[in-house]
Amino acid sequence: METLYRKLLQGNRKWVSKNLRQDPDFFRKLAKRQQPPVLWIGCSDSRVPANEITGTKPGEVFVHRNIANMVIHTDTNLLSVLDFAVTILKVKHVIVCGHYNCGGINAAMSNKYFGGIIDNWLRNIKDVYRIHRKELDAIKNDELRNRKLTELNIIEQVFNLCKTSIIQNAWKKFNTPHVHGWVYDVANGLVKDLNVTVTGKNEMDRIYKIDF
Repeated sequence: METLYRKLLQGNRKWVSKNLRQDPDFFRKLAKRQQPPVLWIGCSDSRVPANEITGTKPGEVFVHRNIANMVIHTDTNLLSVLDFAVTILKVKHVIVCGHYNCGGINAAMSNKYFGGIIDNWLRNIKDVYRIHRKELDAIKNDELRNRKLTELNIIEQVFNLCKTSIIQNAWKKFNTPHVHGWVYDVANGLVKDLNVTVTGKNEMDRIYKIDF
């Protein structure tokens, strides 16, 4: 355990040295300010680091992660990140990125008791299953059903983002951001655009539109 702890610190020193060799002013420029054009809402899974899989540098992507990349309207952590990103940083794009073989999706598809808060969190994914039950139950292969629920969950979280007053107010003031849904395949490293981009409230169901 102590060896792993020290290895992390050593890794930091190597990372600093590498960046300074490439650009002696790297950290001086990075410290001045951040103005990322993208907010990434992803899964906490350790295999899905936003910067690495998109080939971006520190300062280019503002990141929020939680179990199964959920957008829950009572989650003040997520809403604070969202508000800061779209209102203060004025990001141009918000991306919800889930991934296949997600532990949260797998858990939500079972009836197992996991022992606490996580069960309440997973209930939100179960709601997505209930909404799309007919389509999902028609898929007999477990892995394929899991992949489909992963995609449907991402799409529902895109819609949940667009329902917020934060996003709709930003559309009114700045005509941004565009909200996208992506899925990442851990098995091959590729991202797939699910083509559910929403760019304004005219693309939403009428009942969710807010009149400011």
